[in-house]
Amino acid sequence: MTKKLFTGIGVLVLLLVIYLLTWPVPIDPVSWKAPPNPGYTGAFEANSRLAGFEKLPLGGLHGPEDIAINDRGWIYAPTHEGVIVRLKSEDASPEKWADTGGRPLGMDFDAHGNLIVADGDRGLLSVDPQGRVKTLATEANGQAIRYADDVDVAADGKIYFSDASTKFAPQDFGGTLEASLVDIMEHGGHGRLLVYDPETAETQTLIDGLNFANGVAVSPDQRFVLVNETGSYRVVRYWLEGPEKGAFEPIIEALPAFPDNISPGQAGRFWVALVSPRNPLLDKLSDNPLIRKMIQRIPQGLRPKAEAYGHIIAINKSGDVTQNLQHPDPAVPLNTGITETDEYLYIGSLATDFIPRLKKSEAGI
Repeated sequence: MTKKLFTGIGVLVLLLVIYLLTWPVPIDPVSWKAPPNPGYTGAFEANSRLAGFEKLPLGGLHGPEDIAINDRGWIYAPTHEGVIVRLKSEDASPEKWADTGGRPLGMDFDAHGNLIVADGDRGLLSVDPQGRVKTLATEANGQAIRYADDVDVAADGKIYFSDASTKFAPQDFGGTLEASLVDIMEHGGHGRLLVYDPETAETQTLIDGLNFANGVAVSPDQRFVLVNETGSYRVVRYWLEGPEKGAFEPIIEALPAFPDNISPGQAGRFWVALVSPRNPLLDKLSDNPLIRKMIQRIPQGLRPKAEAYGHIIAINKSGDVTQNLQHPDPAVPLNTGITETDEYLYIGSLATDFIPRLKKSEAGI
């Protein structure tokens, strides 16, 4: 009986090893070297400056990835349900203003009052003041836009936006978060920074090979555009003007967390939402694609996942950290973006059924 038991265990172990080594998975991990993790020290020292946020309800909807505010002060937020919610005042009930039929993510208003939307399922969209949805772009340079993520409209009307992954589309992998996790696990450089010209209705690729291209922000002087490279823990600058026009380089690297959206704020700063701390196991296995592929074969609940930790920073045009706001409570939402007004910071989230809003005076800004 003992011999049969050990034989049975051996067979099971062999089958498990074969499964972990050979079962088909959608990723083909690439070896790379994760930069050192600074942790919550120095410019990223732990604090609780985010703790005082208030909640603006979304009427039962959830996942306000980004916040846009028009020239009348009305507040707009996208949701997982595909509905863009509008609040005409801070005390108003949320109104279901438009439905994209997909997953709206990053948003920004153009000079004509249209809300430009990066929709993870449908591409680049424009929603007019009456809530009517129009598709602007679904491909760039002959390649389909599979994961439009964030957007910023320049002063000349050109629309800069990201295609987070040309391989892992949210519709194919169970949602935006799920698709981001497999793209980051592979680290295959499937992200792009794109630009749409409304005069020609053409979309061009400015940068490709990014590891999950995410937030996009045009500088106030229109000389460069920033794009967050979530899978590499950094922010990249692409030059629009000057002697380095067309070139790009990192402006800040080795962040302690995954950067999500980025947005221009006041006083020359750019707000970066750090959606989740870095995972030590992923960093350790960055140069071991075989083990990362094996991890993809284990049940989803056992794989590395995004950890909730409230953290946003501001950087200047040189990449120096000028603001560092955190809230370590694990109940804090997975923050994804920041919109700054004279009085408040509106904070996007992957998960909440409300818009977090923080009074700047209470946060020491």
